[in-house]
Amino acid sequence: MLTIYKTTEGGTEELKSMENGTWVKAVDPSPEEIQQLVQWGVDVDYIHYSLDFDEMPRMERDDDYTFILIRIPHRQPDTDVPYITIPLGIFIKGNMIVTICRYEKEMFSVLANGKYRLLKTGKRYRFALYIFLETATRYLTHLREINRITEALEDQLQLSTRNREVLELLKYQKSLTYFATALRSNEVMMERVQRTQIFNYYEEDQDLLEDVLTENQQAIQMTTITTEILSSMMDAFASIISNNLNSVMKILAAITIITALPGTVGAFFGMNVPLPLSDSNPVSFYQVLGISLALSALAAYIFYKRDWF
Repeated sequence: MLTIYKTTEGGTEELKSMENGTWVKAVDPSPEEIQQLVQWGVDVDYIHYSLDFDEMPRMERDDDYTFILIRIPHRQPDTDVPYITIPLGIFIKGNMIVTICRYEKEMFSVLANGKYRLLKTGKRYRFALYIFLETATRYLTHLREINRITEALEDQLQLSTRNREVLELLKYQKSLTYFATALRSNEVMMERVQRTQIFNYYEEDQDLLEDVLTENQQAIQMTTITTEILSSMMDAFASIISNNLNSVMKILAAITIITALPGTVGAFFGMNVPLPLSDSNPVSFYQVLGISLALSALAAYIFYKRDWF
């Protein structure tokens, strides 16, 4: 789907036709829409790069255009990997900036709804910087979500004897691996952008680029810290699950012994040989029962004192 936006005095508005100083948002474009982008001057190879899930961040520049590809976070619930990263292509040519992505993302709505006061579609390179900034912000937001989820899993794991919670942690560890790889690749690309000085037309843009690099570095550090904490948690909780399982086995063993004692006594007095209390005394049954219960109570007391319960 192709959507055209332009910043005016009233804010960022959606247009029905191409004009100078516009932002073209291409989300999973159809073959016809790809052809339309080509007619507007977008190289077809860059379109395919932006839709390829395996493409890594980079920047390519020619005399009349600049192509930048970054990786942005993408949430996919109810899957083995809740968070992944996907490519986002930014094509700048003339008075036009084009973003190409496989999925519709919330960050596009944020950019179109005027969150950033200085964002204008006519200032193409500044617009690209705000895309970088919003991308770093999204990474930080998702990292905080992962932290909240892992804290909730931590409470469940303390009494768990199953592997389900550990497997849930493994899912988020995979997501953090994707985040770390993408963030470092984005940083390399942004540092190259900084060296080329294509964003230095305005002093505000230089400051904004430094802010972007700071936010991206913060996201990298937060990803690294969260990964280390998650790895430590998984190792610790694997031991906790083992200890919890051992505790359950101890309780089951104690119950087995306690319940086996009356049967042992009963089997002893059930032998077909003369034994004490085996005469026709009417209280013999209760005497044997009392012995059985006394032995069971003694065993239960011993296990209790040894903290088996």
